[in-house]
Amino acid sequence: MRRREFIAQLTTTIAWPVIALAQTKVWRIAMLETATAELNKVNLATFKRRLEELGYIEGQNLVIHYRSPEGPNERLPTLVSELILFNPDVIVVRGTPEVLALKRATSTIPIVMSAVANPVGDGVVASYSRPGGNITGLASAAADIETKRVAYLKEIVPGMKRMASLGDFRNPNIHLQWAQVQAAAPALGIEPLRFDVRSAADLMRAFETAAASDVQAVRVGVDGIIRIHRRLIIELAAKHRLPAIYSAREFAEDGGLMSYSPDYTHLYWRAASFVDRIFKGAKPADLPVELPSKFELVLNLKTANALGIAVAPTLLARADEVIE
Repeated sequence: MRRREFIAQLTTTIAWPVIALAQTKVWRIAMLETATAELNKVNLATFKRRLEELGYIEGQNLVIHYRSPEGPNERLPTLVSELILFNPDVIVVRGTPEVLALKRATSTIPIVMSAVANPVGDGVVASYSRPGGNITGLASAAADIETKRVAYLKEIVPGMKRMASLGDFRNPNIHLQWAQVQAAAPALGIEPLRFDVRSAADLMRAFETAAASDVQAVRVGVDGIIRIHRRLIIELAAKHRLPAIYSAREFAEDGGLMSYSPDYTHLYWRAASFVDRIFKGAKPADLPVELPSKFELVLNLKTANALGIAVAPTLLARADEVIE
């Protein structure tokens, strides 16, 4: 082999991996969430793990840009603008105010819902089977979920006559939850009391008022304010010795009495699959929105014992997980 041909071949051999690397697509995901990455770490880890299984590895061919208003929704327009400037290939979003803010801001960037309660009722998508537009993904509510929550709370507190219901009523989802609670409670002989909470101070006042109003138990919704004040709410429930049922398992894991909710980790797992399909060319308008298929009842026996509650064996047997 002549020297010139050898050098040409060597140069081509060395350059090829560099050219291949330069041509590797780096996918960009923006995430708009109701809670910080720390508070959302289990769901976020599940989402990333599924993406890795599908071939998208953060730091190699994937970049994730994460934002959360950390409570006050007044920050949403600014955060949405930041995420759009990131020029993402897809935006993953949780929460009704969050997805509505994105819908107002863009009709072109594909959006995947990781957990949005009522996307059809709130006008996010046209229908579950044919979402239309640029938004698809996972719904997180079922028609009877609040009926079951109230029934579980009545089962663990049989003498309950009055129940507090907490949530940030600026969120359309909280209005939906409250309507379902109002419909379910009378059949169980329960008077529900509504508490609109938008800050830590609101939460402290709500528990003080509930305790002074002969409330025997608390039903806690799920929204941005509730999620960022998770530990405070659990502490307040313990301080006022009020049994509570929560709308996400992370509350029971952190010391709350019980939770009944969709399996959010499964929703994030499925959201990663939606992202993969969009990366491969699918249009959000053609991907039907999925309803939650897995729900879980989690009981914290340590908290039950601290409250002096004897959990019925029949309820323990139906629990998906018992924390001891």
